[in-house]
Amino acid sequence: MLLVLNQLDRVVSNALTPERRMRLQRPHTLLVGFVGLHGLFLFALLPTILTGRVLGDLPLYRIWAELGLNHDVWQGLTVEWVYPIGALLPISLAGIAGPLLYQLIWFLMTATLNGVAVIVLTSGGRRRSGYRGAWMWLLLSFLLSPVGLLRLEGLTAPLVIAGLVLVATRPVLAGVLLSAATWIKVWPAAVMLAVIAVSRRRLPVLLAGIGLTAAITAGVWFTGGLKFLSGFVTMQSDRALQLEAPVTTPWVWLAAIGHQHTAIYENLAISTREVNGPGTAAVAAIMTPVMFAAILAVSVLMMLALRRTRDASGLLLMGALALVSAFVVFNKVGSPQYMLWIAPVVAVGVAHDWRQWRIPAYLMVATSMLTTLVFPIFYLALIDGNPLAVLLLTLRNVLLVVLFGWAVRELWSLARGRVPAVVRVAAPVRQSRLQPELRLE
Repeated sequence: MLLVLNQLDRVVSNALTPERRMRLQRPHTLLVGFVGLHGLFLFALLPTILTGRVLGDLPLYRIWAELGLNHDVWQGLTVEWVYPIGALLPISLAGIAGPLLYQLIWFLMTATLNGVAVIVLTSGGRRRSGYRGAWMWLLLSFLLSPVGLLRLEGLTAPLVIAGLVLVATRPVLAGVLLSAATWIKVWPAAVMLAVIAVSRRRLPVLLAGIGLTAAITAGVWFTGGLKFLSGFVTMQSDRALQLEAPVTTPWVWLAAIGHQHTAIYENLAISTREVNGPGTAAVAAIMTPVMFAAILAVSVLMMLALRRTRDASGLLLMGALALVSAFVVFNKVGSPQYMLWIAPVVAVGVAHDWRQWRIPAYLMVATSMLTTLVFPIFYLALIDGNPLAVLLLTLRNVLLVVLFGWAVRELWSLARGRVPAVVRVAAPVRQSRLQPELRLE
């Protein structure tokens, strides 16, 4: 492991010479990179936009928006819904100019929030260490663009980045952002839990989250949809093992080798691929309790480590990484967009301390590349049980487990009062003393 890490460090060090590193820390260079990347995204989407079509999950989002805007049938208010009620806002907002412009408006919302994340990370270009996180976020956004541009996670991920960075200086705003993201997709609750567990600013963050939740609940009650407010919980808990989930990997291999009692099938009700085989129903039934047990264990480790470490910012980020990774590793769903649950924490971690966070950064880059190879490139082959596609998925899932294990090990080291292993390993990548680290406390 150390040999691989040192080799990767050498590659990064050789690629990022001091001159190139200084160039990447200039606002103009970052602006050009941001505009260039999103210009590339727009160019790729232009045929879809000009023909009034939509891609990814947006066809379903557009139907939901049209049902509400044109027929007064609102998801989560008049009918039960698979998403938290906050998701209705961006889904409906993208449809205000009509169905033909839905893809364009969705892209503009995603690009705007990505811009906010970059601005907050770099403090408007003034925080040099934030440039590392900003470039990491742009790289991961590029690698995960097939899902990042076409899913709700593309909106919640930059909100989480901004919320994490603002915990120290704007805790009320951070609480609002993290709570708003949670009411769009549930996963940011893991980041909120990390903040509440170890941050010194937990009280204003928590009160802001409670205030927003109360306002949303009151609004839903006023519109008569209170009985559907928690419907997304039961709809998700009834799902079977999804094709891409880490826990499903053994049955995917069984289906690939032609096991007669194992099959990959389409769940038409929710438009996803699931796997059925010996023991899958039992495993699906226990995965949610197992996931919550893992989250509880990580939370206990965080609170124990809080007594031992002076780096509260590092502990907050490490705990957030472990909690979000647990959400992914022990989840029975495992959709490709779940990588955007982990990527924001890694981007902020890189901004905080590159030397400590270079291992999850390398793992996240590799995981993102494998995820995009699996979906959409080899997804049809995966459904057919192609061994190469199954191998790519297996490697991706193994890396997710390694990432979760790494975060837990670092928390364990902190809880025992030891210096984490990543800090003890000397990194050959040079760091300028003039670049203050991002502090979350």
